[in-house]
Amino acid sequence: MRFTLLATQPKTYAVIFETGDELASGLSRFATEQKLAGSSFKAIGAVSSVKLAWLDWRTKQYHPSVDLNEQMELVSLIGDVALKDGKPQIHAHVVVAKSDGSAHGGHLLEAHIRPTCEVILTENPLHLRKQIDPATGLAMIRP
Repeated sequence: MRFTLLATQPKTYAVIFETGDELASGLSRFATEQKLAGSSFKAIGAVSSVKLAWLDWRTKQYHPSVDLNEQMELVSLIGDVALKDGKPQIHAHVVVAKSDGSAHGGHLLEAHIRPTCEVILTENPLHLRKQIDPATGLAMIRP
């Protein structure tokens, strides 16, 4: 993973992942190293494997739903960074497309990049930063 600061107001980064990089842990590491709080990101690229989940509203737990090990397009990745217990927490949703054109989506647990993933990450204004909602445990905007 490598990155470039594109702008300072608001802080905007291009974060580039390469073959073999793991996306979820890499985003988390980047957010920690850059001391990010309220931020949002989007990305496209390609992956060699992906693990996705869905939120069970009754239990407030994520459950694995998709585990694919083949070359796929990363059609869309959107997400945010919010602080939980003072540490950056990544929340991302992803859609991947298989060679036959079928798509799978959900909450990102893990994805291995091949050959690249291009992430644009921007810090949000203070009044749009997310906070963890005690009732749900989810990061939500609280103006």
